[in-house]
Amino acid sequence: MLEQVTRTSHIYRVETTKAKASQWLFLAPDIHWDNPHCKRDLLKRHLDEAVKMGARIILPGDTFCLMQGAYDPRKQKGDIRPEHNVNHYIDAVVEDAARWFAPYQPYIDVVGLGNHETSILKRLETDVIQRFVQLLNVNAKGKHRVMAGGYGGWYTLQFKCGSSYSSYTMKYFHGSGGGAPVTKGTIQHNRASTQTEGADAIVMGHVHNDYVVTYTRELLDHNFKPITRDLLMIRCSTYKDEYGDGHSGWHVERGGGPRPMGGQFLYVQYDKGWAARPKDGVKRKAAAVTAYSRRAI
Repeated sequence: MLEQVTRTSHIYRVETTKAKASQWLFLAPDIHWDNPHCKRDLLKRHLDEAVKMGARIILPGDTFCLMQGAYDPRKQKGDIRPEHNVNHYIDAVVEDAARWFAPYQPYIDVVGLGNHETSILKRLETDVIQRFVQLLNVNAKGKHRVMAGGYGGWYTLQFKCGSSYSSYTMKYFHGSGGGAPVTKGTIQHNRASTQTEGADAIVMGHVHNDYVVTYTRELLDHNFKPITRDLLMIRCSTYKDEYGDGHSGWHVERGGGPRPMGGQFLYVQYDKGWAARPKDGVKRKAAAVTAYSRRAI
């Protein structure tokens, strides 16, 4: 069950009667769904895989491209789909997207803002993510409701087994800066690690690169004993193939190379552990939550 704590904090609660449980997440920023270069067939395959796995879907910004408005100096005639080449361009894109994503509505939890959506908000004074979420929910058959997130925010998986609770907390931030051709964006993750406390994963997109780096940190547990804890630094790529065959275009002319396509699947596993049984010589095992991420292929 999904719960909104604040506009930038959401919790998905997983109740289980088993000592061990797991939950998949599918993380997909930078879809650029309305762009002709969006690999919709690949996106559909990954979304269908997410549904089959029972994954919760998070879209951390730039779900839309929306660069073909009259105000936008980046617009090109070849970068608009025929069905969106109408006077009500923004409306047409959002309404069409809501129909396309409708089968996945029960699995989508949070849709965040990216720089393409905030550009529309700044220039045209309309929040396309709020409109998209509203349209997704208006025809929903079940009780689940998709929620709008921010450019950055928090998403927490909370596992409950009896009276035992354990959480896995993800900080998402759409991203900033340029294409990071050498570092791929890892410097931004280093910076984020110095200003973010309590996260088990920090997820970014924006630069259309792909990596997972594990930071392991030392800390004291509640008994003041040293333990270690992993922090996953996850960079998700894109579904917009700007490079193509490398012939021409803005991305090619600025020296940008081909980019990996697809989001990331994040697997989170909960282990309730057990209480100590001194008479049987059984030591206590604390509850634990572990995770790993893999690229969607």
